[in-house]
Formats: sequence, structure tokens, C-alpha cells
Amino acid sequence: MRLLIQRVSDACVTVAGSVVGEIGKGLLVFLGIGHDDDDASCRKFAQKLVRLRIFEDAGGKMNLDIQETGGSILVVSQFTLYGDVLKGNRPSFTGAAAPDKGETLYLRFCEELEEILGATHVARGTFRAMMDVRLTNDGPVTIWLDTDVHK
Repeated sequence: MRLLIQRVSDACVTVAGSVVGEIGKGLLVFLGIGHDDDDASCRKFAQKLVRLRIFEDAGGKMNLDIQETGGSILVVSQFTLYGDVLKGNRPSFTGAAAPDKGETLYLRFCEELEEILGATHVARGTFRAMMDVRLTNDGPVTIWLDTDVHK
């Protein structure tokens, strides 16, 4: 599982000109699912995500997590996080899970977040859709989590 996390002032996903997911202050998470991922991966990384202390406190230090700020999370499926360009110039996506497994675990990850934060604090993109993503990166703050590295 790979998560590219961006702290945002706002973020929005549109599909075919219609908004499908939108948040104000919070986190935009691009989520890639790999072959070895499972429900336990979803649970572990959802819990890790909501505990990341990457929001500033009154003293300007990154000491607050998403729950303490009352922010929201927008999750966008992103199999291209598994793009491998070590050989040649055309990415290979063989490390990404098959679409059925990817969608099941994408939805499971979102459900884990909803159980922790409440459904009103979790927005989603549309799996397997061509999406336009707009965001205002706050900081900028961008964090990378990967099950291969963060076991």
C-alpha cells in the first residue's frame, strides 16, 4: 500500500465535470494498492494516517493530528503510485493490485477512516474513473507512506 499524503487548505475531485468529493482543511490522500495488501494493511495505515501529527499547534509546531483539527480526508485511488520506470521510459504497473482487489481494498480503507473520523469527514474520488483533482497544498506538507518501507 502506498499513500501520498498532502496537507491541504482545500481539495476537490471532479469526474466528467461533476464534483464527486470535496474537502476544506485536511488531507488529500492518493492511495495505491499493491499485491500483498489486505484488510490488515487498510486498518494499520488508516490508523497511522489519522494519528499523523502534521498540523500546526498554537506555537506553530506540527503537533496536531487530523482529529484534533476537525479536518477531513479526501481519498483518491491512484494505481500509478506503483509505476516502475527503472527499465525504459514507459511505466510498468505490475506492482499494483488487480482492479477488483484494488477497488475492494480502496473501499475498505475509506471505511476504516469513516469508522475513526465519521463519514462526514471522509470524501472519496471514483475508482477507475478519469478524475480531475484540484488542491491547495498547505505548507507545502507532503508525506509518503509505503507498506514495503513502513512495516
